[in-house]
Amino acid sequence: MILTDKRIIEEMSKGTIKIEPFNRADLGSNSYDVHLGKWLAKYVDAELDAKKHNTIQYFEIPEEGFTLLPHEFYLGVTAEYTETHAHVPFLEGKSSTGRLGIDIHATAGKGDVGFCGNWTLEISCKQPVRIYKGMPIGQLIYFPVDGEIEIKYNQKTNAKYSSQPNKPIESMMWKNKF
Repeated sequence: MILTDKRIIEEMSKGTIKIEPFNRADLGSNSYDVHLGKWLAKYVDAELDAKKHNTIQYFEIPEEGFTLLPHEFYLGVTAEYTETHAHVPFLEGKSSTGRLGIDIHATAGKGDVGFCGNWTLEISCKQPVRIYKGMPIGQLIYFPVDGEIEIKYNQKTNAKYSSQPNKPIESMMWKNKF
């Protein structure tokens, strides 16, 4: 089951879902539209190493927009800060974004109960496309959980992406033991 617009608002009033800033016009019948924040980032090195902390370089999207290029990989961030304390959030691209050839996540569309922060976007595109800060970029949908949660994500000592800021966060794979 997916939460409806009325249920999302109910859960927000209970404090189990938080979206800031929240704009009622961005609430669909069963999703909430999120927007592209002002920061993008790119990895500095051409070759990445899963066992190493790979450096990223931040840059702000100018008012006139920024052109994404194919075969390039960008990290973006949602303008919205979210908290989800009793549901599983999923971030999906909007059809309008997809129809421009923009993918907003390579694999990480699911959040965990207890995720608190801005969402880092894993952005790639099929052809050059100009993007703008504040443009609708994706939508959040919420699923109820079945069963009791032992430890929420924001309470895990090894949560690598807890309290994400309003800037993209690079891969923390290097923190894993393998």
